Amino acid sequence: MIDLHIHTLYSDGDKTVEDVLKMCEEKKLEYISITDHNTCMPYNDNALKNNNIFSGKIIKGIEMNATFQNKKIEILGYNIKRPNILEDWSQKFFSDKILRKQQEESKRKLLDICDKKGLVYNENEIEKNIPVTDYITIYIYRELMKHKENHEILGEFAESLNTFIRKGLMNPKSEYYTGSDNTQQPIYKDVINVIHKAGGKAFLAHPFEYKFDYTIKFIDDLRKETELDGIECYHPSANDEQIKLLLNYAKTNNLYISGGSDYHGNKKPNIQIGIGKGNLNIPKAIIEEWL
Repeated sequence: MIDLHIHTLYSDGDKTVEDVLKMCEEKKLEYISITDHNTCMPYNDNALKNNNIFSGKIIKGIEMNATFQNKKIEILGYNIKRPNILEDWSQKFFSDKILRKQQEESKRKLLDICDKKGLVYNENEIEKNIPVTDYITIYIYRELMKHKENHEILGEFAESLNTFIRKGLMNPKSEYYTGSDNTQQPIYKDVINVIHKAGGKAFLAHPFEYKFDYTIKFIDDLRKETELDGIECYHPSANDEQIKLLLNYAKTNNLYISGGSDYHGNKKPNIQIGIGKGNLNIPKAIIEEWL
């Protein structure tokens, strides 16, 4: 069993690299990849550099933010040979200064929407001084969920943080849409190109996570514009039928396959390393052709 999508404290997870390695060893995973957002810094962590914890194989990875058709997506990079290239390039879009500005802007926009919708919250209860690599939306959503009256107002958005973000905050058709980000955003072509320049392979992360109306058409459109190496077919956001659909699409179009739990620790309490929501079982055979 493998898990090629794991986050740590180096981005928006809440576990150290050492904690993650211990959990992966306990689960007896054969291959793993730590894929923090827009950084390869976990691979400079002493726990990884001097790994004597995890006995399986480690694929050097990253998850990078990108935009395509004015939509926010993520691209996974695997088998990174020259991580310094990605680190230097990411500073144009994801430096601490830029991320802090984005964080403050996101908070202001979302609280303005909450006020307009009559949602109840105590701003003093929203966690302060969170790392710049983390997302303020998580903490605002937690505060909103504490108040039962908000559940009725939010409707389907009260079901999960992901639904709130993908179908609400990022959806131009939603009343909860926070609008476009004023900071410069990396374009999908540039992200994929820099992953290739760093010696890696580029995979579209969790296609059904975005909740597009036509997911397969979206992948088709993306592939017409750039050289995508593979697709993350196994992910908690996809049900069994959707996983089969993605696997068939990948095989039909000669694309590589990956999969992972998208583990964030207690940020996503229903997701466990290796098994996702409990039913994820990713065979190592899917990655043998591209390792």
